[in-house]
Amino acid sequence: MPNSLFVQTVPSFLRWCAVSFCLSVLAAGCGHPLPALPGFDSATWRSDAYGCQSKRVTMLPILEKHRNELYGARVNDITRLLGHPDEEELGEQSDKVYIYYVMAGIQCAPGHPRATQGRVLLRSGATGTITEVILPVVKP
Repeated sequence: MPNSLFVQTVPSFLRWCAVSFCLSVLAAGCGHPLPALPGFDSATWRSDAYGCQSKRVTMLPILEKHRNELYGARVNDITRLLGHPDEEELGEQSDKVYIYYVMAGIQCAPGHPRATQGRVLLRSGATGTITEVILPVVKP
């Protein structure tokens, strides 16, 4: 009796592993790689945490120009380009919103209180790809 139980569970375990592996491969293939954004200085963007040095604001026109390329990009590629977000929000059904401040504001005070203006919002869906890009309107 124990041998027959083992024989029946091993094939179902292997089937489960095969299906899990296939789904993982498919999920990893979602989205598209983020192409280079000519004129965008990733190092400068990353060094301006919370936008407190207002260096990021000068790169908004480049992000606006390449906005369509950001849609569908993988979150890992966005993080490589822009660095870890200044803030992150969890939305409904495993959506995430990545927030990057672009100019000095109240978020530069000790404790980094939240600001509602001057920030880039990137929403990702359950597949880990960017589904929404919101750029601030900044007047020179």
